[in-house]
Amino acid sequence: MGLELSYPVNEEAQRPKRHPFFHWFKNISNHLELIAALLSGVLILFAWATEAYFSHSITVFLYVSAYIIGGFAKAKEGIEDTITNKDLNVELLMIIAAIGSAIIGYWMEGAILIFIFALSGALETYTMNKSEKELSSLMKLQPDEAVRITGNKTETVPVLALQLNDHILVKAGERIPADGIILRGRTAIDESAITGESMPVEKELDDNVFAGTVNLNGSLVVELTKSPSESVFQKIIHLVQAAKSERSPSQLFIERFEGTYVKIVLIGAALMMFLPHYLFDWTWQDTFYRAMIFLVVASPCALVASIMPATLSGISNGARHGILFKGGVHLENLSHIKAIALDKTGTLTNGEPEVTDFYLANNENKNKVLDIVGSMEKESTHPLAQAIVQYTKHHNIYLTTEIDEMMNTAGNGISATIAGVNWKIGKAEFIGFEQAKSFQKGLHEELAEQGKTIVFVSQDDQIIALFALKDTVREDAKEAIKVLNNEGIQTIMITGDNEKTAKAIAEECGITEYYANCLPEEKVERLKDLQKEYKSVAMTGDGINDAPALATSNLGIAMGEGTDVALETSDMVLMKNDLPKIAYAVSLSKKMNRIVKQNVVFSVTVIIVLLLTNFLQSLNLPLGVVGHEGSTILVILNGLRMLRS
Repeated sequence: MGLELSYPVNEEAQRPKRHPFFHWFKNISNHLELIAALLSGVLILFAWATEAYFSHSITVFLYVSAYIIGGFAKAKEGIEDTITNKDLNVELLMIIAAIGSAIIGYWMEGAILIFIFALSGALETYTMNKSEKELSSLMKLQPDEAVRITGNKTETVPVLALQLNDHILVKAGERIPADGIILRGRTAIDESAITGESMPVEKELDDNVFAGTVNLNGSLVVELTKSPSESVFQKIIHLVQAAKSERSPSQLFIERFEGTYVKIVLIGAALMMFLPHYLFDWTWQDTFYRAMIFLVVASPCALVASIMPATLSGISNGARHGILFKGGVHLENLSHIKAIALDKTGTLTNGEPEVTDFYLANNENKNKVLDIVGSMEKESTHPLAQAIVQYTKHHNIYLTTEIDEMMNTAGNGISATIAGVNWKIGKAEFIGFEQAKSFQKGLHEELAEQGKTIVFVSQDDQIIALFALKDTVREDAKEAIKVLNNEGIQTIMITGDNEKTAKAIAEECGITEYYANCLPEEKVERLKDLQKEYKSVAMTGDGINDAPALATSNLGIAMGEGTDVALETSDMVLMKNDLPKIAYAVSLSKKMNRIVKQNVVFSVTVIIVLLLTNFLQSLNLPLGVVGHEGSTILVILNGLRMLRS
């Protein structure tokens, strides 16, 4: 069949480049809330430092500016949420408390309340914006266009225009745009985006191929078995969306508690404005004064400070040790983890094939064989070929052999004629099953049982050498598993690799529970089963295929050298791929939770004491402010102890 090939236009390359100012402005606009909070803090500090030098009106103006700049975003959010949800919220309470403080002349205290709350809100917004980038990273991996075959002609069409049973052409190096079966061609396909399998999978007639995977060599004609919207790749995107939209029980509790807390404080302040006048013969001036103190001391400033400084200090501590937390909630949740599911490829292993064994027939010259094999394989982009080339170079072989004629048999191996001698490199069926079995009697089967990939070398149809390749275990993986088990955390391996490979790696790492042959949706199902058994389960991975499981888990942990999607989807990143750091992060989380509990109990106790003494008319406003702000300073200092861990 003759095909008139037309090549898709690279629209991205044709788009005009944006001016650097555009990107600078975009970065500034994405952080306006944080900038406003920090500017508010600067104004407060300046007003306090210059209070003795400027008139009272100028000082008040500075504090009012801090109110407006720092509190605008939260006030707007609080009003909009109140209108939308028809319920009060903490944002409104903080604004009212700050205004109440200003009414009785304590501008600085009110401004500080605004600053602390605005800063915590800005950091929360920044974290949320960062986490939303994962879906755009996923979408970039699926082609926008495909080459559709109609009769003897081809046309470039949008992927979304493809339909069931359409025939498409996929050239070497291209990503497959939709799920289907091979009608013509043989190749090796990188399916790591779907299965996490580091070794390319050999594909031939009638084999299934998946959207988002890469055709490494040879052109393919594929018949679509699913519409693009129903592909496995699209399922990955859907699973990430679904998992990220689910709210945790603690988040739901906080949202329910928030409205109740605000109502209690506002009702309490309103009652204190008139009830004591009638019940205890307080003057109207006293009731208003006590109501304003009530608003100030009941504001959750100390409660906010109980968590934020300790959390930020813990996050900073983790960053110094190569651990990146994407929010305080993830650092908090880590101490509750009872089990950790680990992907194999790129997490427990290095993610690239490596020659582990080399066997040579008797009387053969090792350097000569390695030189010929390396010279033949160096022209190939196949990962197995590259691993063999690296092995030859490691043995100081310079690859000087001249090849007269070479032919690539896609999916099987390569053959070449060198000085009139026929050489072949490839798998058993390419070289010959009977010869493969007889080479060093059972060696082939023994190595295969260890989860290794076997590559044979033959000279004039006689096998003279054998390479065994494997994705090797990281040096620190065994140590990490041992430390986690000692911490009482169960370790489980979930991988898309075959049973033999999974078993071999699990035994080498010291993992007793593992699941093999898992596609992305199956990883999610396994994870949900583990959550039923262990309640709180973390997932560690580095590939696109791990993204749904990372998002579904109670805590997603990504390897720093992993894909952008895994990094964006996860809640925690090991920046140096140092697995033992997970145990350090667990201890860090436990310490932070202890400090937070200490702070919360202390701050709540102080608030209760201040409220009682205020009701007994034993507390004046200056002492109320000292008690309230003093408790805030103490919990902040206690939280900063996390920096020394």
